[in-house]
Amino acid sequence: MKFSRRNILLGGAATLVAVPVVAQGMWSAKDFERPGFDANLPTPPTGEKAWMNWSGAQKATPKQFGVPQNVKAVADLVATAPAPIRPVGTGHSFTGLVPSEGTIVDISGVSGLLAHDTAAQTASLGAGTRLNQAARLLEGVGLGFANMPDIDVQTMAGAFSTATHGTGLKLPAMHDYVQGFQLVTAGGEIKEVSATSNPHLLQAGKVSLGALGVITRYDLKLEKLFNLHRRVWTVQMDEIMDQFEERINTHRNFELLYIPGTGVAAALSHDLHEGDVTGRAASEDEDIVEALQQLRDIFGWWPWLRKQVALSQLPEGVLEDVSDSARKLLSTSRVTKFNEMEYHIPLENGMKTLREILPMVERKNEIFFPVEVRVTEQDDAWLSPFQGGPRMSIALHAKANERYDYLFEEFEPVLRRNGGRPHWGKHHSLSAAELAALYPDFARFNEVRRELDPEGKFVSPYMANLWGDA
Repeated sequence: MKFSRRNILLGGAATLVAVPVVAQGMWSAKDFERPGFDANLPTPPTGEKAWMNWSGAQKATPKQFGVPQNVKAVADLVATAPAPIRPVGTGHSFTGLVPSEGTIVDISGVSGLLAHDTAAQTASLGAGTRLNQAARLLEGVGLGFANMPDIDVQTMAGAFSTATHGTGLKLPAMHDYVQGFQLVTAGGEIKEVSATSNPHLLQAGKVSLGALGVITRYDLKLEKLFNLHRRVWTVQMDEIMDQFEERINTHRNFELLYIPGTGVAAALSHDLHEGDVTGRAASEDEDIVEALQQLRDIFGWWPWLRKQVALSQLPEGVLEDVSDSARKLLSTSRVTKFNEMEYHIPLENGMKTLREILPMVERKNEIFFPVEVRVTEQDDAWLSPFQGGPRMSIALHAKANERYDYLFEEFEPVLRRNGGRPHWGKHHSLSAAELAALYPDFARFNEVRRELDPEGKFVSPYMANLWGDA
């Protein structure tokens, strides 16, 4: 998609009419940076460490930051480290799941392909393996994930434990591939979990938020390698919303990216592909995000002009029509850092919710990141947001250094009112009472958690608020 900062400026010059100078000047003077933003690591007390998540929204100075290189080292660390203990992957969660002033355990050293059976389509990997690394390792033995999320730099433990998902009406979230796992409990015990040995713990641990202990290995059910045909095209948002039900039933993977202030969306479909592949050119996603910010910064004061400039530069019709391996097409890199709120809405309420949300986005002139719309099949993990039926996911973003309080004040009430459950790793304001009302097995999970961790070794202040602990 050839949509750049330079083209925006040229398009603005071509579209420019007599403008209210005062309004333009007031907008140009607007400071979007949120108060208190600091892109730097915090300064730790002497002898302690500093940690910050990817977006800079979460920070901590733990007394101990451990990077164990094997399972025994994890067990030794957990048994002796100062509480609260919180596991960390790559820090791509926006919520306070990781911060601790006690101990943070980085499990990236416990990684790699440990065993596989290509004929049975199973494999075991270290829980600290990043998704993109895991996909490449599995490709070497003829296996792959049935689906992948938009971002693939998370560790498997981080992705599974927060119910990370891709898109596809018949495709569940990634934790549903888990057939078993190895867990280091609060006392340093190494516990093997499977459907035969600990079925209740398996259902609790697929989405665990790092609350049951430190997961060190996953045993997965996978697919034989497959290729996909990717198609991306621009379309009027009203038109594609009318087609949405048909599209999610027709395509293996389908999602929408609504471009604020334009009335236009990018639609993305992926379907199984046989035969030779074309490969895909380098992604232009980051250029597009930068251009959309420039559009907001220069023309956001006048929505009509912003729309005219955008439409004069946005390409029409098919933007991509390519084929390649699934792992190369389903995930993208994200350089521009952001904060995100994503809620999973019961599918029957999804389009109604989206039609309510989009006018709010249009009135909020500071929003420039595309609104992401995906669908996910149901599963039965106790804390899965997709338990009980398929869901539509609606995601809103704000650049990392910009304010995002309006997501809580304005958008979250609408998402909640329509039956939404929040993505565990993305911004939300819910605590124990609200979560218990949303999850039928919330009390069962809490019971298992307290049995495994009676002293609350894995309970930070943020986690205590989630569980309702004193």
